[in-house]
Parts: sequence; C-alpha cells; structure tokens
Amino acid sequence: MPKPLEKRKKIVKRPNKVKRHQSDIFKRVKESWRKPRGIDSRVRREFKGNIALPTIGSGTDKKTRHRMPNGFYRFVVSNMQDLELLMMQNRKFAAEIAHNVSARKRKDIVQRAAELNIKVTNAEARLRAEENE
Repeated sequence: MPKPLEKRKKIVKRPNKVKRHQSDIFKRVKESWRKPRGIDSRVRREFKGNIALPTIGSGTDKKTRHRMPNGFYRFVVSNMQDLELLMMQNRKFAAEIAHNVSARKRKDIVQRAAELNIKVTNAEARLRAEENE
C-alpha cells in the first residue's frame, strides 16, 4: 500500500458548526446554514447575544482542505481509464470506486489498482456478499 506523500495534521479553525437561525425552535427549519436576509433580522444586523454569522476566517487551511484523515485526497473512479490517471499521483490521491459500478467491474478495478500501487478507499464494497455464496 502506498503511503501519503505528506501527512499533515488538519487544522480546523472553528470546531463547532454554524447552525441556522431558529433551527433550534422550529422542526421545519433544518440546521444547515442559510444566510438571514430579513430586513429586521437581529442575526443579520449582528446584535449582541445572537448567533454569530460565519466569517471568511472560519474556513479550513488551503493545504489540507478536502484531505481525508489518512493523508490522501479522494478521486472518484468509474472505469479503468480513470484509474490510469492516478498512476503518477498514487502518493497524493486515493481512488474511490463510484457507487454505480457493478461488482464485476469493481473487482477488475481493485485488481488493477493493486498492480499500479494505488490505494482504494472502498475496495471491500460489494465483494463480501459474493465470497459468502
């Protein structure tokens, strides 16, 4: 298995997620962030004691953005040609087989990835059921 080129610790500036205004009051208002746009909104006007609006500084570090905990970046693979793209980048990217790839093609992709020394994040998916039968 290839090791990542650089295993840097991910820096998260803001550990707690910003919740949507009034998501704790109403069930119909989901927690995912939406910018308040009302003309009289206390949150938009940033009154004291209200939830804080997310700022540009709360983003993650550019060098570690989208990086998985194992040190690789995810690259979705649907066929063999996609896998060949990772041949020279096998220490930076890890292949992830797309959800709509059949078990037979999946087996071929995993086998080819082993030959090219490419890490596959979901290599065991859909293979366990066929081995048991």
